[in-house]
Amino acid sequence: METHDRVRAHTSPRLNWEIDAQISQNLKSYARQGRNEVSQRIQELEREWDIERFLELNASALAFTGLVLGITHSRKWFVVPGVVLPFLFQHAVQGWCPPLPILRRLGVRTREEIDREKYALKALRGDFAQPNPTSYEAEEAAR
Repeated sequence: METHDRVRAHTSPRLNWEIDAQISQNLKSYARQGRNEVSQRIQELEREWDIERFLELNASALAFTGLVLGITHSRKWFVVPGVVLPFLFQHAVQGWCPPLPILRRLGVRTREEIDREKYALKALRGDFAQPNPTSYEAEEAAR
């Protein structure tokens, strides 16, 4: 199973439906917008963090904080990376970890979900229009 599919597989069907419905709503809204607004939305989507990036950032920040506090204050803080890192490992292996449902409820999407909206917007903008091969020379079509 692909990474993005594993996240969706470990997300409640209702939450997946809500995320998909939001994507559809976004597309309907931008279908009525001009080319510039669609382009701005595509740029926003290119900067949007996916669930993997959120998990990696949060796990590394917590583990690093626990490590620093364990060195500088009390060895008891070493329990923090000892708990966080197995969660990150579990996510890498199974596609699920305890923070995942919380992040999904907050609306954090998978890369596929973000890309689905982005490529649909590109199609609305006309990015994938096929040139008419009879009216273009081969060199022009290659450009």
